Amino acid sequence: MRILVLGGDGYLGWPTALHLSDRGHEVAVADNYARRGYDHELGVDSLVPIEPMQVRLDAWREVSGKSIKSYYGDLVDGEFTEAMIADFRPDAVVHFAEQRAAPYSMIDRRHAVYTQQNNVIGNLNVLFAIQQVDPDIHLVKLGTMGEYGTPNIDIEEGWLEVTHNGRTDRMLYPKKPGSFYHLSKVHDSHNIEFACRVWGLRATDLNQGVVYGQETPQTARDARLATRFDYDAIFGTVLNRFVIQAVLGHPLTVYGTGGQTRGLIDIRDTVECIRLAAENPADRGEFRVFNQMTEKYSVGEIAKIVANGYEGPVEIEYLDNPRVEQGEHHYNVRHTGLVELGLEPHLLSNTLIESLFRVADKHKERVDVAAMRPTVNWRHAANPLRADR
Repeated sequence: MRILVLGGDGYLGWPTALHLSDRGHEVAVADNYARRGYDHELGVDSLVPIEPMQVRLDAWREVSGKSIKSYYGDLVDGEFTEAMIADFRPDAVVHFAEQRAAPYSMIDRRHAVYTQQNNVIGNLNVLFAIQQVDPDIHLVKLGTMGEYGTPNIDIEEGWLEVTHNGRTDRMLYPKKPGSFYHLSKVHDSHNIEFACRVWGLRATDLNQGVVYGQETPQTARDARLATRFDYDAIFGTVLNRFVIQAVLGHPLTVYGTGGQTRGLIDIRDTVECIRLAAENPADRGEFRVFNQMTEKYSVGEIAKIVANGYEGPVEIEYLDNPRVEQGEHHYNVRHTGLVELGLEPHLLSNTLIESLFRVADKHKERVDVAAMRPTVNWRHAANPLRADR
């Protein structure tokens, strides 16, 4: 297949492109390198050094003998987006190219507006480009489990059958997102469903849980192929932060009581989910939704897994929660679609032992300790951006 990976310079986009190329697909990547710009803005770098895109592409060609085409541009530019898709003529478009951090979207008005403009308009331009160039192109879009929030009923895979006043209908599962970022993903999902229903497009919306891990079989083949490892309070995941804190001998900082429960997935499973979705496309006119997660844990449980998995002593510190979220809640998610396509999940405990502590220890001299403390408060209209600096 010909597969275009939007956001191909990012934490997940880059290893996904390598995985697809390694499996024999003809791959192109596109990016405007905004994620590297966020590092500059926040004054924080990836724990693991990452190379410029051209160095990455050259390294992959050297180790695999395969080439990946690269486009530079912004999806908010509709003309660029359509011209790129017309030039590459993909069978599938994998869309990672969005601002992905909830805390970033909650810093202040400017960051909230940027997040929604960048994400929603960029996604709309992709939809229009597919409709104009070739409506048969399959869109594989990265959503988030955060679209659902934490409802007091079981979470289905995207759709819900509802009976009301004696009548039954199938509708998109109600959404209760927890940030302006998550809201942008909800808007994306509704826009994609509309395009499938009205234009007959085909799309798979992957509502992804929290991704952990830094290595895939492809990125491990050469240091120049490494992907990001974010640990800061803006872009880092809670698991990455806990791993770094354990390695440094610092207390693991749990927000609130730690009862908040989330779906998780190994980065190796993420790239495989993309392959499975791309190779088994949705039907024309179908808006297909998979909940892309393999396990669920509360934040407190994650802290205990990290503490028990690390060889040294580990303490846990409970902080006032800067987010507005339930401290304890029901969380039962259906996530069978990708397993039925052939996904064989990795488990969290194994990944910690094999990879995360080793990676963190190797690069611990690069850690900015202050970056791990929360500076963005959901309850404030404007927040100081890294006020400690």
